[in-house]
Amino acid sequence: MASTAAGKQRIPKVAKVKNKAPAEVQITAEQLLREAKERELELLPPPPKQKITDEEELNDYKLRKRKGFEDNIRKNRTVISNWIKYAQWEESLKEIQRARSIYERALDVDHRNITLWLKYAEMEMKSRQVNHARNIWDRAITILPRVNQFWYKYTYMEEMLGNVAGCRQVFERWMEWEPEEQAWHSYINFELRYKEVDKGRTIYERFVIVHPEVKNWIKYARFEEKHGYIAHGRKVYERAVEFFGEDHVDENLFVAFARFEETQKEFERVRVIYKYALDRIPKHQAQELFKNYTMFEKKFGDRRGIEDVIVNKRRFQYEEEVKANPHNYDAWFDYLRLVESDADPDTVREVYERAIANMPPIQEKRHWRRYIYLWINYALYEELEVKDPERTRQVYQACLDLIPHKKFTFAKIWLLYAQFEIRQKNLQGARKVMGTAIGKCPKNKLLKGYIELELQLREFDRCRKLYEKYLEYTPENCTTWIKFAELETILGDVERSRAIFELAIGQPRLDMPEVLWKSYIDFEIEQEEFDNTRNLYKRLLQRTQHVKVWISFAKFELSIEGPERLQKCRQIFEEANKGMRSCEEKEERLMLLESWRDYEIDFGSDTTRDRVRKLLPEKVKKRRKLTAEDGSDAGWEEYYDYIFPEDAANQPNLKLLAMAKMWKRQQVEIEDTNEDMDEDMDEETGENTEKGQTPEDKTTSPSASPSRSNEASTPPPADQAENGTDKDPAMETEPQKTYDDRDDDNNSSSSSSSSSSSSESDSDDGGEKKEKESRGNDKEKESRGNDREKESRGNDGEKESRGNDREKESRGNDREKESRGNDKDKESRGNDKEKESRGSDEEKD
Repeated sequence: MASTAAGKQRIPKVAKVKNKAPAEVQITAEQLLREAKERELELLPPPPKQKITDEEELNDYKLRKRKGFEDNIRKNRTVISNWIKYAQWEESLKEIQRARSIYERALDVDHRNITLWLKYAEMEMKSRQVNHARNIWDRAITILPRVNQFWYKYTYMEEMLGNVAGCRQVFERWMEWEPEEQAWHSYINFELRYKEVDKGRTIYERFVIVHPEVKNWIKYARFEEKHGYIAHGRKVYERAVEFFGEDHVDENLFVAFARFEETQKEFERVRVIYKYALDRIPKHQAQELFKNYTMFEKKFGDRRGIEDVIVNKRRFQYEEEVKANPHNYDAWFDYLRLVESDADPDTVREVYERAIANMPPIQEKRHWRRYIYLWINYALYEELEVKDPERTRQVYQACLDLIPHKKFTFAKIWLLYAQFEIRQKNLQGARKVMGTAIGKCPKNKLLKGYIELELQLREFDRCRKLYEKYLEYTPENCTTWIKFAELETILGDVERSRAIFELAIGQPRLDMPEVLWKSYIDFEIEQEEFDNTRNLYKRLLQRTQHVKVWISFAKFELSIEGPERLQKCRQIFEEANKGMRSCEEKEERLMLLESWRDYEIDFGSDTTRDRVRKLLPEKVKKRRKLTAEDGSDAGWEEYYDYIFPEDAANQPNLKLLAMAKMWKRQQVEIEDTNEDMDEDMDEETGENTEKGQTPEDKTTSPSASPSRSNEASTPPPADQAENGTDKDPAMETEPQKTYDDRDDDNNSSSSSSSSSSSSESDSDDGGEKKEKESRGNDKEKESRGNDREKESRGNDGEKESRGNDREKESRGNDREKESRGNDKDKESRGNDKEKESRGSDEEKD
């Protein structure tokens, strides 16, 4: 605190925090501590070393230290580290009795502290107080028997002292508590260090009972094998297999047992062990077993043994799959293929019976498609491999009895059964099978198969009856009608075949009528009945106007040899074109015209070719509006349309559209030319100003030709312009190819003359003189130019009008606005200007 001269105390001002917002970078307490540690801010200098010279000073030092330790203990009795430090300090002064007293006092506080017991026992061992140390270890293992560290230290001390009996006694006391595996191994190793193998075997016997695990049994057997007791080792393995039984069997036990026998050169025993294990262990748990078995067979077995190993491995794999999912028919197929390749018939039959016992749970055909092939493979195996026709017949019968024919059937089974009976030379039985099939569940495939069977047997009357039944069942099947007619044709009965075709085309409903008509037409052509063929084409065209029918008809007429074939073909094309004018499918109409064009290219004259070429349509790009499913606007799409010249309804619109586009293009050219003329006139005005001439002294360029400008700038007629504005944007077509033979100079001169004539149309005399000047040659233009200058200077009204025009030109206004005018008076004079411009063109020509 500071004091003033008057002796008053002044209180310092407290700093005020103006900005109470949190800082952007926050500092944590952890960071402060870390920085303090890094900077070593709290390191204190070490205390000075004290040298003790006499006994009194030493006693004072001891008293001071003991008082400090006692104070610490009094402050917190539960902190065992204070007790240990106190005892160790006393131990350093060789005050063992005091240290022992401190440890005893600490044990009274916390007798379950492991570190305290260890430090206490170590102190006694360091001071060579063996009995005291034994006493402490006995007390420790009595109070805390589950602390393995006490037992390890105790046994180690006794062994180091050479007290083997005492160490064994401690181990026995320890084993009574059934400790962990490492304790048993320590006991066994202790006995082995003193060559006590029998006692080690006794310990192992107790060990595998206390800890009944596979690895402990394997260690026991290896212990016996290591010390040369082979019979004892084999007996241990056999006891282990019996001990675990089939419920808790482990592949590692059998692998170790097999390797033991392999080292003893007992290969047959090894093979038996592997097979025994593979029969009892699930496949997913026997991977290592299969691997070792395969390696064993490769080393010591023959080819047959190796194949057996592989087959057994795959068999177990398939067994696991079919157990997991009995309706996995693909797994059954693989399993059956495996057993068929390497098994006796009884085993194969057993697997087949197991497979076909797994019927699909639902009576739907899609679930039965894979299942039915199990029966087919079973029947084929019995017939081809086992050569047992009677059993094969039983398999077919059982399969047919199992299928629910009222809901669905499999024609393949019926056909295979009938073919089997034919192979057994039982024709009557085969016909009986097929008759039963058609009676229970008539199907197209069944009827076709039965007809093919009778055809192979050359039983044509039966084929006719079957075709009749087939057509009664499915009268709309065109293929059946065609096959029936072909059969009659092959047998030479043409009239019967024609009658079948007539019946077929007279059916009210057919699945493929175009195929039927084509077959009928081909039949008549093959019989060279061309009149009947024409009649057929005409009858077909009464039903349909398809373009392919017309083209086929024309090609037919062209293929017939005769003097009028070309004329008939052309006539058919004309009729087709006339008949398809109302057709909405323009692509078909185009296809017809292209076919007609190809015909005329090959067989026609120039006149006919030109005629067909004029009929070809014009391909135009159009746009149409798209609508989404919900009725919203989906935008526009472009498509190609065909416009035929014969469609008179489209002609006026097309002409008007083409003229409008041509006029628009000319207007663009005029605007470009006017811009160039504006630049030229600005340059001339600048030059005249430098020479001292006024803008009123300059008139229009003498080289301009108003006749061409009037022609180029003339807008389309009013009626055409109005029609052009009403055109549909979706009906835009490509503009007609019209070219202007005038060059750019004439265009530019015509545009300038047209603008000048429009600006000078207010004065009649001046306009007439300008028209005469434009019709003259260059010399007349020059002489008349002088006259015009005089006339323009004399006529004040004319000067003012032309001065205003020149001022507009100097300001950069477009010539198009000047030529067309901005008022209604100039629009009314537009017709007069057009007549004047046309007259000037005629005079110039």
